[in-house]
Amino acid sequence: MLPSIGEDSWLTLGEGDTPLIKSRQLGPSLGLKNLYFKLEMLNPSGSYKDRFAACAVSGLLQRGVKFCLATSSGNTGSALAAYCAAANIKCYLVIVDGAPAGKMQQMQLYGAETMMVKDFGKDFRVTEQVFSELNDTAHQHGTQVQISAYHYSPLGMAGVQTIAYEIAEQIPVADAHIFSPAGGGGLTLALTKGFQTWKEHHADFKIPRVHCVQPEGNDTISSPLRNGWRNAREISKTATLISGLQVPNIIDGNEVITACRASGGTGYAVPDELIYESQRDMATREGIFCEPAGAVGFSALRMALKNKEIDAADYIVCLVTGHGFKDPVAAAGMAEKSAGHYFKDCADTFHHIRAQIQNNNKANFK
Repeated sequence: MLPSIGEDSWLTLGEGDTPLIKSRQLGPSLGLKNLYFKLEMLNPSGSYKDRFAACAVSGLLQRGVKFCLATSSGNTGSALAAYCAAANIKCYLVIVDGAPAGKMQQMQLYGAETMMVKDFGKDFRVTEQVFSELNDTAHQHGTQVQISAYHYSPLGMAGVQTIAYEIAEQIPVADAHIFSPAGGGGLTLALTKGFQTWKEHHADFKIPRVHCVQPEGNDTISSPLRNGWRNAREISKTATLISGLQVPNIIDGNEVITACRASGGTGYAVPDELIYESQRDMATREGIFCEPAGAVGFSALRMALKNKEIDAADYIVCLVTGHGFKDPVAAAGMAEKSAGHYFKDCADTFHHIRAQIQNNNKANFK
């Protein structure tokens, strides 16, 4: 089901085959019997974008292209930089304004050349201009710009579809719900395409309901999908702080609306505050440390339960798209709420520990 690329050109760093973990605490606390987290942050560079990079860079190798020209808010750039380093291809990355320092450092450590553009990813017109110039430059040199969207790089996006193939193998049941974070919509569209392809090879498979989830401040697709519109909408400026999901342009949005609606899915626009709360809960109650964008799916699930759009016995998958170390500022804010203690004396330290144990009736220590 993968693109036809010569064996000598296939490049891999071990991406894919990520675990699907059943919720131990959050699901039961919400009355859900079958809540799962797909841990895409366990890919080599820390996000699902490694699946994209594996196919995209393999395609460059097959065509003999000596450089990669791309744009990114962070994870695409990190993934492409890593795979270009392995392929000995120069990587040029035009970066969204305000991309987290952790992602920038990762790109640079892999050897990529990074160029951040003011208001790129925040302002519609600036973003449109960057996309246009990148596309023109790539075509002038006989190649494609590598943006994780079908509109620009269908070859790379074929790699992202493998998430759907894995989910289909891991929980081959009817009436599953998939909650997918979306900026420009490429990931969500890849899931619907992947499930459709899987069904072509497995007639008994029932395509899950794929839900498109966006922050309220970048609601280009989710509300139009929920409200019955045929097309996505562009916005002049994004108003979300969730890195990776700041895409004011439509890109794959129209196709996402059609595909999600056909699957029985809908859209969810979630506030940043709920996303950060979900990020903390996933870390403290499930041991899953993700960047804020990776908690967007679980945030939408909470809204779905409030709206009574989910049944307790339904199979539910929330995609956890990127690792928490990607966004050190968000991680620091989360850690502040669980600040530690500093003791000058060893005896004081263990007096504190024993007092805490004594006050915690649920603890079981020897």
